[in-house]
Amino acid sequence: MPKALAVASPLMDELLNHGPALIVPNLGSLIEVEVIDIFGNKILVDMNGVAVGMISGKESQDSGGTLTNLKNGDKISAYVIEEENEEGYFVLSLRRASQERTWRHFLKVYETGEVITVTIHEANKGGLLVVVDGIKGFIPVSQLAPLHYPRVDGANSTQILSRLQKLIGTPMKVKIINVDQTGGKLILSEKSALEDERQEVLKKLGIGQTVKGTISGIVKFGIFVAFEGLEGLVHISEIEWGHVKDPMTYGKNGDPVEVQIIGIEGDKISLSMKRLTPDPWKKAAEKYTVGKIVKGKVDRITQFGVFVKLENEISGLIHLSELAHEQVKEPQKYVKIGQEIEAKVIAIDPDEHRLGLSIKALLEPPVTDEKQEEPKEDSSKKKAKKETKKE
Repeated sequence: MPKALAVASPLMDELLNHGPALIVPNLGSLIEVEVIDIFGNKILVDMNGVAVGMISGKESQDSGGTLTNLKNGDKISAYVIEEENEEGYFVLSLRRASQERTWRHFLKVYETGEVITVTIHEANKGGLLVVVDGIKGFIPVSQLAPLHYPRVDGANSTQILSRLQKLIGTPMKVKIINVDQTGGKLILSEKSALEDERQEVLKKLGIGQTVKGTISGIVKFGIFVAFEGLEGLVHISEIEWGHVKDPMTYGKNGDPVEVQIIGIEGDKISLSMKRLTPDPWKKAAEKYTVGKIVKGKVDRITQFGVFVKLENEISGLIHLSELAHEQVKEPQKYVKIGQEIEAKVIAIDPDEHRLGLSIKALLEPPVTDEKQEEPKEDSSKKKAKKETKKE
């Protein structure tokens, strides 16, 4: 203990006897102290003239790096983790003091609903983890904003984890939605942090409006697009005017994209990519008139017929009844995928994007023998005739 504090004097006695009562810090309290000396990673501090405290080891390391620039006479906050020990020192902690200040800040933020920014530290299949001053925060997948929500087919856990791991190191705006100080945990929400902004943007949206966004997920039935905190779906039927086999071929996560709003139902937003391009079926009505013979390539074979691609976004259907004059049950016996064929246009409806084709119309109808064979005479009658001639 420093000599100045160890040696008694008449003045000290007078202060002890008649001065104000000295309050000894309680275990677990946060107090302000003054640095007396620093040696290595140990800090000796004066606890307001009441006692001397020692901060050492990992307890001298806090998130702000206080020890690095510390000097004698500086006043710092410390947390009491052990009362006076055998050496006469109170054991204090800068690390715990920093955590306590952070906890108090988080509690205030939780009560006021303030939005804070955190950096993603880890990821697991359930969500994202952050660590601030040793305090852990968790953002469940369900609390992620559209741009970061891991949309994958079949909720594949491996793919979800892969998507989430790409967010490590990313700064993220969140709100604290639950506090467990005893367990040292926070539950955070990115979705809640952006909710006010989302509602404001939602109010301004209108049918037919064009917006720029980012692809946030691609699944079998379409493409999700995030924009201004919102998310909408481009259904597979709205990706391109022609038939779309696989939405994955039209982009990847993170790609910028321009879309048109075609429907708004509450938070559900329907989008379209194809409607930002001219409808090729308008010209198709002029080009593919009924009776015209066209060439195309077999694109798909279904139970009810064969689809033939005539150009990039125009396909026609040959119904089973139009494949041949005879009854057709297995169309794959008549045509193959990729086969180039000729067909006759028998119907077109540009408004419904339908074009009817026929191979049967190009085939000669089967020949039927209309002559009836003369009935063969009964053998008994023949015998009677012979006998009559003999007579």
